[in-house]
Parts: sequence; structure tokens; C-alpha cells
Amino acid sequence: MEQLWGLLQRAQQLSPRSSQTVYQRVEGPQKGHLEEEEEDGEETLAHFCPMELKGPEPLGSRPRQPNLIPWAAAGRRAAPYLVLTALLIFTGAFLLGYVAFRGSCQTCGDSVLVVSEDVNYEPDLDFHRGTLYWSDLQAMFLQFLGEGRLEDTIRQTSLRERVAGSAGMAALTQDIRAALSRQKLDHVWTDTHYVGLQFPDPAHPNTLHWVDEAGKVGEQLPLEDPDVYCPYSAIGNVTGELVYAHYGRPEDLQDLRARGVDPAGRLLLVRVGVISFAQKVTNAQDFGAQGVLIYPEPADFSQDPHKPSLSSQQAVYGHVHLGTGDPYTPGFPSFNQTQFPPVASSGLPSIPAQPITADIASRLLRKLKGPVAPQEWQGSLLGSPYHLGPGPGLRLAVNNHRTSTPINNIFGCIEGRSEPGFRPRRSLLFISWDGGDFGSVGSTEWLEGYLSVLHLKAVVYVSLDNAVLGDDKFHAKTSPLLTSLIESVLKQVDSPNHSGQTLYEQVVFTNPSWDAEVIRPLPMDSSAYSFTAFVGVPAVEFSFVEDDQAYPFLHTKEDTYENLHKVLQGRLPAVAQAVAQLAGQLLIRLSHDRLLPLDFGRYGDVVLRHIGNLNEFSGDLKARGLTLQWVYSARGDYIRAAEKLRQEIYSSEERDERLTRMYNVRIMRVEFYFLSQYVSPADSPFRHIFMGRGDHTLGALLDHLRLLRSNSSGTPGATSSAVFQESRFRRQLALLTWTLQGAANALSGDVWNIDNNF
Repeated sequence: MEQLWGLLQRAQQLSPRSSQTVYQRVEGPQKGHLEEEEEDGEETLAHFCPMELKGPEPLGSRPRQPNLIPWAAAGRRAAPYLVLTALLIFTGAFLLGYVAFRGSCQTCGDSVLVVSEDVNYEPDLDFHRGTLYWSDLQAMFLQFLGEGRLEDTIRQTSLRERVAGSAGMAALTQDIRAALSRQKLDHVWTDTHYVGLQFPDPAHPNTLHWVDEAGKVGEQLPLEDPDVYCPYSAIGNVTGELVYAHYGRPEDLQDLRARGVDPAGRLLLVRVGVISFAQKVTNAQDFGAQGVLIYPEPADFSQDPHKPSLSSQQAVYGHVHLGTGDPYTPGFPSFNQTQFPPVASSGLPSIPAQPITADIASRLLRKLKGPVAPQEWQGSLLGSPYHLGPGPGLRLAVNNHRTSTPINNIFGCIEGRSEPGFRPRRSLLFISWDGGDFGSVGSTEWLEGYLSVLHLKAVVYVSLDNAVLGDDKFHAKTSPLLTSLIESVLKQVDSPNHSGQTLYEQVVFTNPSWDAEVIRPLPMDSSAYSFTAFVGVPAVEFSFVEDDQAYPFLHTKEDTYENLHKVLQGRLPAVAQAVAQLAGQLLIRLSHDRLLPLDFGRYGDVVLRHIGNLNEFSGDLKARGLTLQWVYSARGDYIRAAEKLRQEIYSSEERDERLTRMYNVRIMRVEFYFLSQYVSPADSPFRHIFMGRGDHTLGALLDHLRLLRSNSSGTPGATSSAVFQESRFRRQLALLTWTLQGAANALSGDVWNIDNNF
């Protein structure tokens, strides 16, 4: 950071004498801290000017679309976590250097306008002098994001132990905190949670045995690595015949039943991928299975002989809690001094699960009889077709044990000038989470502790977890509110493997519909998911991935710097730099735009797409005297409210800070408006009607409507409740409609200005 301090000193020499807020280095015991104090103009000190970044404006709009404040997140224990650590540190370094650079602009007035290179943008004459162009910022950014520095940080971090609660993780925590402190951020701190984590029992390892027709336990099948297991699996012994169930999706299990192979009472063999471990086990449980074995199918990974592949003796790790956070304190933060009732999450499974290697899976598949599996279910482990089973009996014993474990989240903050009081306009909080492998435990426990205030303070969460898993394609798992901003930033970042093209140009070259190629929904196993579905804060997770093939080493002991480097064939530094540019430019845009660039009208399009699915059942409902009219009405009110707000912003005085603050408050809470206020956070933590889980969601309503055209024999569990129930439908429709109507009312503004007819 010596370079940055030199910039600060140079800025002090160049800036004008005036009354201003400055940040001075504090010597002595607090050396390295930047102290804020008011100056009267007697000395030549840095003037930290507010900055607004502008780019091309959409047709029919006035200022740029609203931009969000960003948070950077860290998570997994392996190579993607290493990339994230490097990006977090260097992005923070750039941002502080950028704040210092602004002090050397001698013509700064109330703001410095940063103009994009768009030829259609024409700034006012008053702004021509002292303009800092976007290309200047890009050059500064690259200065601090050298590929070699990123690669060195990733390589060094890869040598560290990163298991939650371990001595190695504690040492890494201290090193990350020290690295953030060296960036001279305003605040750096750690918070500790005591969470219930599940680990293997060395004295009683998990086992798998053959069982003969008489029920006698026979030969043991080796589980080659006792450290690879499924956290939060049910404990105990189960016995049953083996059945092959593809990926363990509901449609896979329904297909099994349709082919005369009932999953009930049996052990299921399923492949890694497509859905999470937790979803596989929940689906198996719903269909009455006794337990689940999960293996990596070689056919699902790259067959390129020039790229490394996962060893056939390596199993894949994954937790099986259908939820996030500590499942033994659902809805409450796991602080040590808090007393909790003896309650467990409803997302904990009641059947055991265990990862196995491809070698063991091959032995099991050879024993299966019964119907031949469908063509799309076939793999490459056998020289002959896979069969569905059933096969010989197996006995699975899972003996994992729960341990109260301290985990540490690390925070670094650059305070905001105006919202709440930020040198950039809004504060930036950089975070490294602990306990990510157990289901985003560190992030969720922190969210539970600040549930009542985060939607009032946090504008956007940006996750860099799993940022580099390949280099062929770019995906953004995100809230719809961020789609337009992501499109804009992609046009500013060069592709790491297509010379002369931006990321946006790379995407539209293969698919003109860029968002269909890039945008993905937020999955529950992302650390970003809880921010949106639980708290109501827009979130995004960036990922570079391989083309149509999964990164083979994720959640294994082979997920190392060396293997990631080989998969990318030497392009890891370039891809890491592209991620850093994406995150950094997004952070700058979000922290400086006067109006938050959240596309609050986008949810109107989301509802319209879903209404297309609902319309399919309008005839069935009409025959029962039911209607979806109230959903259509609420959607119309939301669209009108969004357009009304857009027109208010367009017609307002751009420099009116009071109005700007009022508009930003309405914009930043849009995501929160889609959390159902009619269900309990303790019972249904993921209250978001589009992305959440539970009977209040649009997805649950659609699933219920599909029962109008199916019978109970084809539904999960085949229970008596798996039939259409009019009373349940009416309740679901009311929950959905009034949440959507409430979002429209809130977006409309003051109560006395709302003219919606209820």
C-alpha cells in the first residue's frame, strides 16, 4: 500500500485550500488508520470530491438506471475461495487508491463526472473541465490488478488448510484480516459465531456393506476417504436393495416408478450435479427411499485428454441440509451467549446419505439388474449399458457427530459519504465468510443477527464465491433487478480468452439474446441466495465456467491451485483479472451513481412470464368457479407504479439531494417488497415469492395447479395430500396476490398518492 500512501501525499500537495473533510494518517498505536476531521482551509489538504459515473442512457430515461451498492463475499474452502481472497484484497486496494486519486483533481467542484466512451453521450459544457474519463479509471484499475500478483496470492492461499473450525482456518482468518488492515480501510473486524457443524467420527467411520438375501451382512465396500462425507446426513444404519436413479430429480424418480422400479424402501445411487446434494436427498426421502449414495459420473466431466480429470478414487463432498445456516438454530443467530430452544431445521433429512467414488459406483452398477436405463441416463463406467435395478442389498451406516464450532467472518469497510455519510457515495463492505461448505453457515448466521435492519441499509450483495470454474462461458446468477447493470458492465470488460472482444461481444456472437446465455436464477447453495430470498437484498454471483462441462474438482481434495491452473490451461491469471474488473467496475458504479441503477420495472416482466404458465390452467380453474384475475390486476398495478416512479425521476431536479434520497429509498427496497409479509420467517425463512421456498411462492402455486391434470400416483410420495385442494389454492393465491399488490403499493410512494383500486 506504499503506492497508495504516495498518492495520498501527492493529492495533499495539489488540492485547493477550502473548508473540507480530510482523512489523515494516525501515528502511534493506531498507525495506519485514516482519521476524519474538519479543516478550515489553513493547510493544503486533499479534497475528497463526490463522484458520479455515467454511461449510455436507455431510451426514455433521464439519468442512468439505478445502481446498487455492492458487497464482496468469500466462501468455499478450495480453489474458488483462493481466487476470491485475492480479488477481495486487490479490489479493496484499488478502491482506496481511487479515493486518493480523486484528491489530485484541482478543478473538482461538487462532483467529478466520469463519462463513458459512448459516442451518443454529450455532457454539458460546464462539465468539460476537470472531467475524469472512464478510461482513466480503467487504467488505474489495471495498475492495481496485475495478473502476477493475483496468481501469487491464489497460489499461496492454496497451501493453507481451510476446514471450518480448524487451526489452519483460524490462522488464515488472521492473515486475511491483516491483509485487509494493510489496505487502510476505515474499519476491519471479525465476528464469531458458535455453530453446530457435523464431522465424521474417527472412532466410528461410516461404512457400506453388501447384504445377502437372508439379510446377513457381508463384504465391506471401502469408502476410500473417511474425510469425505455429507454434513447433516441423518445418523444410523439402513438396509435396502440398490436402485440407480440418475440425478435424483423428482422427474427421475417419477420415471423410475413409471418403469416399474419403486424407489420406496431402497437405497438410491445418484450422480453428482444438476441439483444440490440436499435436493437429491430430500427428493429421495419424499419418495420413501431408505438412503442415498452419491457418486461423480466421469461422463459428466470434460473428456479432453489435455485437461486434468477427477480421480476415480475421489469422492465429492456436499452437505444435505435443505436450507442455509446453522440447522440447529433456525431463524436465530448462533451467538454463544444466546439460549435457544431445542429445535432443528425442517430442512434436515431423515435418511442417511454418503458420497462414494466412481470406482465403488462401478462395482455397484455391475450388480444391478432390471430394466435398462434410458439412453440419457447412461454413463461411461461400464462397458455395457447401465440398468435401473433393483440389485443386491446394501447396509449403509452413517456415524457423523455434531460439534459446536467457532467460525469467524471477516469484514472490511470503506465508509460512504452521503448514504450514510461516504467518500464514495455509499459504503463498501468486503466480507470473507466462514463455514460455506456446510450451507453458507457464516453468511446466514450473520444475516439472522441483522435481519431487522439489513433491508434498510444494504443495497446489493456481490458474491465472488465460485467465480472461476472455467473460462469458456460467463454466468451471472442474479436478481432481475441487476440484469440491466450487468449488461452495461459486460460491455466494459475485455474477454479473457477472445482477444479484441468484450465479454458482451463474446456472448452475443454465439447468442443474440445475451441474457438467455448469461443470466441464471440464484440457487440455494449460493451464499448470495439468502441475501435475496431471506433478507430481500438484490444479489449476484459471477462465474466463469467450462462449456457444457462441470468443473470436476469442486468440493473435493483435488480442488487445488495446480488443478485449476491446468483446467484453464494457463489462463487462470487472465480469468481472475477479468473477474476483478467485473467486480471493481460494478462496485464503482454502484457506490457513486446518484440514483441507484436497480431496474425496478424488470419484475413486471418476470410476473408476465409466469402468468403465461398460469394461463395454461385458466380453463380448469374456470370450470371450478375460480379465477386468476386478482393476480393480473396486481401485476398491472405494479407496472403502473414502476412507470409512475420512472416518470417522477425523469421530471425531477437532478441535483435535489432530498428527492434523490427519497427515490433511492423506494428503489433499494423493491426486493424486500417481494418477501411475503403473511408468513413467519421462523417457519418459512425464504419468503421471496419468486425465489423462495414454501407454499407462499409462485412456484408452489404452479406445482399445485399441475395437480389438476395429474393423479396422485405420479407425485412425490403419492400421499393423499398430493391432490388439488381448493381451500389450499385460495390461500396460496391470496398470499401471492397480496404480496405482489403490496409491492405495487410500496413502489407507488406515499399512502395518500396511491390510487390503486383494491
